[in-house]
Amino acid sequence: MEESSIRGTLKGGRIRVTDEASISRLGQDGYGDADPDGYHLKPFEALYLISVGRLVLSGSKRAGFDNMLERFRKDDPDIFSKYLIYRDLRSRGYVAKDGFGFGTDFRVYDRGDFGEKGSKFLIFGLNEGRKEGAGAFCRKIDQMAGMGKEPVVAVIERRGEVIYYKLNRVRFPPNRP
Repeated sequence: MEESSIRGTLKGGRIRVTDEASISRLGQDGYGDADPDGYHLKPFEALYLISVGRLVLSGSKRAGFDNMLERFRKDDPDIFSKYLIYRDLRSRGYVAKDGFGFGTDFRVYDRGDFGEKGSKFLIFGLNEGRKEGAGAFCRKIDQMAGMGKEPVVAVIERRGEVIYYKLNRVRFPPNRP
């Protein structure tokens, strides 16, 4: 473990950080959230920080990336897809936070805007080959655009690469016989 590593504990499926210096550093970098029970990391954030060697979980001998992925997969079958998108966004210099619901996986802040401005993009993931109904897809786009955000779909290819597509509202004229 390197000196800049953050120590966390796994309790009830949540990763908690208690060290004030680590909490401050995490908050500045856009990781985790404070709540009445302390400072917690989302599972995709914890997986990312474990994978880059910044987070060490104490109290568990089986707290490596693979074991934690399997643990988190019990609660969220899509956790690996979320992790892949999150890792890709972080590697590109973006700060990503949990989405607002209605199928949104992440709120993404433009580079340098975290803490200064609101999120610019709303991203939802879609695994290559997975079917998504056109109606549901259009509703997601409408809801995101209605919030003044740029809707983006992150397609995860079979090889694990992530490709982003910015989306716009589409209105088709009614069919006439």
